[in-house]
Amino acid sequence: MPKRKSSTALAQPIPLPDLPIQAPVIEDEPPPPKRRASRVPRTSQTKASTNPDENADVIDAPEALRASPDADTKDEEMDVSKVEQDGDFLADGESDASLSEMSDIESLVKINETPAKLSKKGGRGKPSETNPDGKPAPSAKTKKEPAKESQFLDPEADGEDEADEEEIKAALSRPPPVNSNYLPLPWKGRLGYACLNTYLRFSNPPVFSSRTCRIASILENRHPLQDPNEPPHATKNRPDREQPASIRRGEEFVEQLSLANVRDIPKMLRWNDRYGIKFMRLSSEMFPFASHEEYGYKLAPFAADALAEAGKVAAELGHRLTTHPGQFTQLGSPRKPVIDNALRDLDYHAEMLSLLKLPPQQDRDAVMILHLGGVFGDKEATLNRFRENYARLPQGVKDRLVLENDDVSWSVHDLLPLCEELNIPLVLDYHHHNIIFDPTQIREGTKDIVDLYPRILATWKRKNITPKMHYSEPTPEAITGRQRRKHNPRVATLPPCPPDMDLMIEAKDKEQAVFELMRTFKLPGFDTFNDMIPHVRKDDNKPTKTPKKKKTPKKKTKKGKEEEEDEDDIEAQEVIADDDVGMGGPEGRVYWPPGQEHWLRPAKRVVAPKNPKAPPGKELDEKGRIMTAAMKKRREKEEQQKVKEEEQYLAQVEGEKLAKEVEMDLDAKEVEKVKTTGKGGKTKGKANGTTKRKSKGSGKEAEVEAAPAKLERRPSRRATKVDYAEEE
Repeated sequence: MPKRKSSTALAQPIPLPDLPIQAPVIEDEPPPPKRRASRVPRTSQTKASTNPDENADVIDAPEALRASPDADTKDEEMDVSKVEQDGDFLADGESDASLSEMSDIESLVKINETPAKLSKKGGRGKPSETNPDGKPAPSAKTKKEPAKESQFLDPEADGEDEADEEEIKAALSRPPPVNSNYLPLPWKGRLGYACLNTYLRFSNPPVFSSRTCRIASILENRHPLQDPNEPPHATKNRPDREQPASIRRGEEFVEQLSLANVRDIPKMLRWNDRYGIKFMRLSSEMFPFASHEEYGYKLAPFAADALAEAGKVAAELGHRLTTHPGQFTQLGSPRKPVIDNALRDLDYHAEMLSLLKLPPQQDRDAVMILHLGGVFGDKEATLNRFRENYARLPQGVKDRLVLENDDVSWSVHDLLPLCEELNIPLVLDYHHHNIIFDPTQIREGTKDIVDLYPRILATWKRKNITPKMHYSEPTPEAITGRQRRKHNPRVATLPPCPPDMDLMIEAKDKEQAVFELMRTFKLPGFDTFNDMIPHVRKDDNKPTKTPKKKKTPKKKTKKGKEEEEDEDDIEAQEVIADDDVGMGGPEGRVYWPPGQEHWLRPAKRVVAPKNPKAPPGKELDEKGRIMTAAMKKRREKEEQQKVKEEEQYLAQVEGEKLAKEVEMDLDAKEVEKVKTTGKGGKTKGKANGTTKRKSKGSGKEAEVEAAPAKLERRPSRRATKVDYAEEE
C-alpha cells in the first residue's frame, strides 16, 4: 500500500473553529447543459479517492474499530495508527456520531463569518489568530488534550477511570464465579465478528465498510475544487471556499464514501466464506450521518442497487448479517431530542437491511441489536418510557429490533420480562452477564444462566428468528466491574450455548479471534488458513515506480548507421486478479498471532538517531537499537569468535618468530665453525681472516672476508645481507 505523504497539511486535522466557510449560496437552479463530450470525457469535478491512505478527509469509523459499540475505551480499539503512517483519525474521545449527545457537536456546524485570507499565490492563507468569541485559536502544532471518556449508556453519569482501594477490595471479596464445564462440541453453529476484517483493512487497496468523515469535510466539499478537471489533493487542489457552495456537492461527497463501503461488502463475504465464517455484523457507520437531523439522507435510490448486490452474495453464501446501533440510540431517555435521534437512527438501520433484499429467513435473521440505555435515576420510569416509545416504532423496525443485556445497568432478569411482554427477542451477552446480574436469583458465571435458556430461546422462536448470542472475555488483569468491561483481544473458550447457535465473538482482533477458536477446538474451517509471513503479503498488487530504461552504447549497423538499443531490465511483476487480491493466496496466509498486528504492514525502516541514548537498564547496539536477549547472546558469540581468531593469529605469529630464531641460530653456528676450523662448505680459512671461493665458470678464486663469531639478529627476514662485527 502506498505511504501517505508526511505533509503537515495531511496529518493535522482542520481547526474547526477557524474553518473559513462563507455563508452558503445554494444553487437550486439546474446546472447549465454540458457541451458534447470530446474523445476523452471529462467530468465537471473529479471524484475524490475513498482510500484513507490517499485522502485525509476519509477516516475510519471509531465504532467499527472497537470490539463492540458499547466498548468505548481507547484500548479496545484496533490501533490503526500502529500501521498507518500519517493517519487523520479522530482524537481520543472525539466523536462525530450522528446520535452523539456531546455538546461540541453543535460547534462543528458553525460557520465563520469572515473568510480566510488568500495568499498572493492563490492558496489558502494562515488561519485567523483568534476565534469569533475573541479567544486565541489553538495552534495546529499544539497537542490536543484527550477528552474524558463518556459514561457508557448514560451521558449524565460520571465514571472514574481508576478504581480506589475500597472498590478493589470489594471486587476481590466477591464470590468466585461458577462456570459450566459443558462445551458445545461438535460445533454446528456459525461464528461471527463485528464490522471490520483486519486482514482486508490493510490490503492494497484496503477493503472495509466503515469509511466515514467529519461534518467539517461535508461542509468544505460543498465548494468546487480549485481545478475541477484535476483530482483532489490535500494541498494542491482543495475545495475553493471563495466559490459558491452547493448542498448537492456535499451530498455527493458522502454518497461516494457510502457506495465505497457497500461495494466492499461482497469481497468481505467471499473472504469469510473461504475461511469458514458465515456470520458478520455490518457497520452502523456504513452511511456517514445518514440519520443526522440536519445532514441525514435516505439510502434509496442511490444505494439501492449496491445493497441489493451485497444481499445477493450473502444469500448465495448463506451468510447472516446483523447490525448494532450505537450507545446513544436510547428509547428510554427522558430527553425528547435523544428519542427523536433514536427513532431516526432505527429507521436508517431498518432501511439499510431491507434494501439488501435477502431471502425470507435471512431477512428475518437480519436483526438490529439495541441496549435499553441509561437508568436515569428510576428503572421503572425508564421501562415505561421504553414501552411508550416502542409503540411509536414502525412495524418494519419492530420486526428487527432485539434487546441485549448490558454491563452497566440492565441485567438479564431486568430485560427478560420486558421482552416476553413486548414480544422482543433477547440477546444473551455472557460477558455482560458476568458483570451485571441479580445476585439474589443467580450466581456469577455461565452455569446458572443455562437455566434461563428455555425462556430466552422462546423469545426468538415466537418470531421465527434464528437465535444469536454474544461472547467475549475480560482482560486477565481486570479486577473491578469497570475494569472487567474491557474486552480481551481474543477469547480462550466457547460458552455453554447450544451447538447450533449463531455466536458473535466481540473482540478487538475481529476475525482473528474467530480463527483462534477454530484452531483451539478444531472447528470446521480450522484447516483453511495458515500463519502469515511477517510483513510479507503475496496477494496484493503493490504499486512500484517504473525505473527508466537503460541505454546501451550506440552500435554501428552494416549500413554504417548508429542505432541505440534499449535494455529493459524491469522484471515483469505478476499481476493478481481483482477477485484474488487480499484473499490470502493459495496457501491461505491470513492468520497473525496475538499482539502481532504489525505483521499486516511492510516492516518499517528504522533510522537510528545521531546520538542515541539508552533507556534506564537497557543497552544499545552500534545502530542505536535496544539490545534484546537474543541480540546480546549473538554479540557474545561474535566477541568469543573474535577472541578465538585473535589467539590463533598470535599463535601463528609466535610460531613464525620462533622458526626465524632457530634459523638464525643455525646460521650463527655455521659461521662460527668456519671461523674456528676453516671448514664449512666450499670455503677455506686463512690467517688474515679471509677465505677463497671459486666462482663458477671463471676458475678464479675470489677472496671474501670471514664471518665473525657473533651474529646480529635482524627484525626482518627480507634482509639480503648479514652485517658482521669486525675481528679484533
